[in-house]
Amino acid sequence: MTRPESSVQLYTLAAAFSADMSGSLDKLAAIGLKNVEAFDFVRRPQEIRAALDAAGLASPTGHAPLLSDELWTPDGSIPTPAPEVVFEAAATIGATTVIDPMVPTDRWLTEEGVADTARRLNDLVDIAAGFGLTVGYHNHAQEFLASFDGQTAFERFLELTDDRVAIELDLYWAAVGGQDVTALTRTIGDRLVALHIKDGLVPASNPFAPDAPAFTSKSLQQTHPGEGVVALSDALNAAPSVKYAVIEYDNAPGDVFADIAASYAFLQDGGFVR
Repeated sequence: MTRPESSVQLYTLAAAFSADMSGSLDKLAAIGLKNVEAFDFVRRPQEIRAALDAAGLASPTGHAPLLSDELWTPDGSIPTPAPEVVFEAAATIGATTVIDPMVPTDRWLTEEGVADTARRLNDLVDIAAGFGLTVGYHNHAQEFLASFDGQTAFERFLELTDDRVAIELDLYWAAVGGQDVTALTRTIGDRLVALHIKDGLVPASNPFAPDAPAFTSKSLQQTHPGEGVVALSDALNAAPSVKYAVIEYDNAPGDVFADIAASYAFLQDGGFVR
């Protein structure tokens, strides 16, 4: 078993990063991190690469919309550029895997929608390879709302996508979707490139359900790893080939850098990362 490297999704510190990119990255490096997962990098790849280099950090994975006209987040939408533009920007910042972070709920409720999402991602595999990249997908909880012939929509998606499509499993959101995260980690197997390390309390119902009330990140009750209900340790131990353990908070419970440091300590002290 090769232990993964630690990383942090920059969405976690979006406000601080926007206010002071270099200072934020320096604080992450001071915590001990060597990697980050870039977010919203396509419009400013040169600037981000320069800041990463100055801080001594790398961004082997990055989030960018690939499968929708715009990327919806609980806190606003981001327009989607052409995939070639995304891949060129990813190569500029030094990424090797570009991960689509969000496909809306309606496309996970029908077999046709799931098949179309899988086809779109499959169509990008060879294009990305031309830039020296792989493509992947990151889940939230909407992928687990519907089932078809005993398979969740997410499981059907795994079946329909090219084996070269990487998977990044967000353990918190999978738990919100009612999944046994350890079993799901094993099901994904060698295609699992990264785990999002995130803990908290699971809402009473799936907030992505069509009839659910509107929500934002601030409505989520998230905690330091080991203080919530997500089986992080078991999932990490069930993922022998995963490359990156990526710290993330949608709603950091306190000072964001102290919270990241707590997550990093969880990974280090537990022997989960190298």
